[in-house]
Amino acid sequence: MRAKLSTVNGTVMARPGRPPAVTVAGLRKSYGAVAAVRGVSFTVAHGEIFALLGPNGAGKTTALEILEGFRARDAGQADVLGFDPGDRATGRALRERIGLVLQDIAVEPYLTVRETIARNAGYYPAPRPVGEVISLVGLTGQARQKVRSLSGGQKRRLDLALGLVGHPDLLFLDEPTTGFDPSARREAWQLISGLRAAGTTILLTTHYMDEAQALADRLAVISDGRIVAEGTPATIGGRDHAMARIRFTLPPGYEPGDLPLAAEPGEGGTVTVPAAEPTRALHQLTGWALGHGTVLAGLTVDQPSLEDIYLRLTDSSAGQEERSIR
Repeated sequence: MRAKLSTVNGTVMARPGRPPAVTVAGLRKSYGAVAAVRGVSFTVAHGEIFALLGPNGAGKTTALEILEGFRARDAGQADVLGFDPGDRATGRALRERIGLVLQDIAVEPYLTVRETIARNAGYYPAPRPVGEVISLVGLTGQARQKVRSLSGGQKRRLDLALGLVGHPDLLFLDEPTTGFDPSARREAWQLISGLRAAGTTILLTTHYMDEAQALADRLAVISDGRIVAEGTPATIGGRDHAMARIRFTLPPGYEPGDLPLAAEPGEGGTVTVPAAEPTRALHQLTGWALGHGTVLAGLTVDQPSLEDIYLRLTDSSAGQEERSIR
């Protein structure tokens, strides 16, 4: 039975006092001498989208495979919907309540889309109607088409359909929109947000920072097998307190030193002015421009993006040899 959820400003919130949907504490996994996951800990609340971000080889896929029951952990605790994913005795009960959209899913190429989804629906006690799933993922026009003839993006939609057909309480999405064009990605985002609004808990990995920004309620960044930051997309890594950046093209005949505030030169004659108080800084800069009878072309004001923060958090791994672990 699905738990009752409340909404705040359109965001689904778990009922107070309810245990998390996913709990990970001190998780460790090594492959020989290579430590893939080094003491990872995080929780995922019921009814939220939690994104696990990290570069290739950081250990995020290994962590997910442990939670999905595909890989045994070396140490630490893992709880998924009240089950230990490493316990074979309860493996079937857990699989009936989760959905998986993996990076690579093996399907029979000579079955049609409808046949493939219908076959997978038979593995679950209360699946979604096959036609509903086909419509949800945008494959109505390909329902009778054989899998082998689908495009890469259509195959990814089929992967998503196979993850949804069991009507899961918890959905694992590993790079779900790889191969999608921009329009298809936006449609997938709407679908994922709709699932969350209906109470489905979602654990997501993605290399697209705009995807994490658009979907995730909370996220964690993993680097070199460790969680290096956790928070909301707006606050992670101190993003909400970071210096604002005022950018514009320096007027002809002027140097950065002529400006009333310290500026960092960039490419193509642009400059960046870091500002703790952007309103005051803008007033000074525009007043200077008006006083000199010139304009600040291309003027923009922003704070570090999620991608900026992600790159800073994972920079400690730069220059290291690429690891072969996932």
